[in-house]
Amino acid sequence: MSAVYINSASCISVQDTLKENFFQDLKADPSVQILKAVDPNYKEFIPPAMIRRMSKTVKMSSVASNHALKEAGIEKPDAIIVGTGMGCSQDSEKFLKNVIDNNEEFLTPTFFIQSTHNTVAGQIALGLQCHAYNFTYVNTSSSLEFSFLDAQLQITDGEAENVLVGAADEQTARTMELYRLNNTIKKEEDLPADYLHSETNGVIWGEGAAFFVLGKDKTESSYAKLRDIQIINRLEIEKTTSFTGDFLAKNNLKHEDIDAVILGFSSDAKSDVYYNELMDVFQNSALLYYKHLSGEFNTASGFSTFMACHILKEQQIPEVMMMNSEKKAEIRNVLLYNHLKGSDHSLVLLERAL
Repeated sequence: MSAVYINSASCISVQDTLKENFFQDLKADPSVQILKAVDPNYKEFIPPAMIRRMSKTVKMSSVASNHALKEAGIEKPDAIIVGTGMGCSQDSEKFLKNVIDNNEEFLTPTFFIQSTHNTVAGQIALGLQCHAYNFTYVNTSSSLEFSFLDAQLQITDGEAENVLVGAADEQTARTMELYRLNNTIKKEEDLPADYLHSETNGVIWGEGAAFFVLGKDKTESSYAKLRDIQIINRLEIEKTTSFTGDFLAKNNLKHEDIDAVILGFSSDAKSDVYYNELMDVFQNSALLYYKHLSGEFNTASGFSTFMACHILKEQQIPEVMMMNSEKKAEIRNVLLYNHLKGSDHSLVLLERAL
């Protein structure tokens, strides 16, 4: 499959990633259970009457997609593809609460209509009056990667020239309660979290939205070339190195050709062992981690892809992300590896757009 270019990147996250020069202000907070996204001034982008009816996922996605399209100089994309793990769960909870409170009678359909996973892609299309291909992927932690694959196919097959691709997930009060009960979220007594040498299970949960414009041609605003993606649902720990090695060999690369590796360390001792397996294999590469800055959530890889794009374009790595002291004169190839609780492993290979 042909490589395509990432021509813009926008992100709303726990960090203030919408502002310029955000690299200098990245801060980790390992002592709280839940991290909230930094909200922009939504009134600058969305009419006040509409804001009231929008869930946080839709609001974050509307603003992030607006930024991405503007940066790429695209008014209407040829396709809109969105990945999400939980969808608009705020409205799902409101609908279910209505069902219980009203004894399953006299229900207003609004919350149900707005709770579907494809609400984000649909709302973006409505705002742009875009009638092109519109699709949503719900594949837990690999939702964005499947969206990228679809965009690659659309562009390679000549169905589209510019595709808006994004991923978003929000937090809801009830879901966070359940995550605490089943120990998905780290217990308070296990805080502050040690992301790299954790001996406890559970994660710090985050949220956010990341959007990108993929195109067949390199432009002045291009961040990176999206070379390849590989996804596997289940992976035995001892096969982690061969999983990455085979992926690189398919792209005519060796381990030493990778200038930076971004790993999804989440402070969950049980599942972080996969990342530990790769530490020695990529000892000549800059080893980076990011979930201490974004929190863990279904589409946290959107934040890492956004960071990788900026690292490639600006040719610098934020100190707060570095796990070793390895620095290359030029950052040309970046490999991203992510999974969620040991399932849905994904590899994304990005190359500097020259």
